[in-house]
Amino acid sequence: MASLGRAVLRLRESMIGRIVRPLRFGLVGVVNTVVGLGVIFAAKAFLGLGDLAANLLGYGLGLVCSFVLNRSWTFRHEGRAFAASLRFGIAFAVAYGLNLVTVFGLRDAMGANSYVAQAGGVIPYTISFYLLSAYYVFPGGRAPAPASDVTTRTVDD
Repeated sequence: MASLGRAVLRLRESMIGRIVRPLRFGLVGVVNTVVGLGVIFAAKAFLGLGDLAANLLGYGLGLVCSFVLNRSWTFRHEGRAFAASLRFGIAFAVAYGLNLVTVFGLRDAMGANSYVAQAGGVIPYTISFYLLSAYYVFPGGRAPAPASDVTTRTVDD
């Protein structure tokens, strides 16, 4: 009976991970956006950088922030950081490419408003970046720990 209890708890933990992980990924995206924009605005206002230099600096630091938080918190990856960072760069490039294809496809081929097209491009970018992060960049990451420690309890407890 104890083995059945452990199996049920592992299933529960897996289900929690399937819900929590995408939420954490989204929250990291929000943090990444705030950091990136904050750096861009600060670089322009206080360092006198132009748009391109400020944008590159902001996006670069935002991507580093995203990698660190997603590796340590979202996916709890314990593999080699350098190899994962290279895969992260590839995943970003693929996701960004899908974003651009969507934006220009919606705008140019379908006649969508530019702002609508930009918003539409977020969807394939986010979905593809999450899936690539989960299965390619950070493979085998541990499921996020639920609020209670389900690994030490059994149904018999």
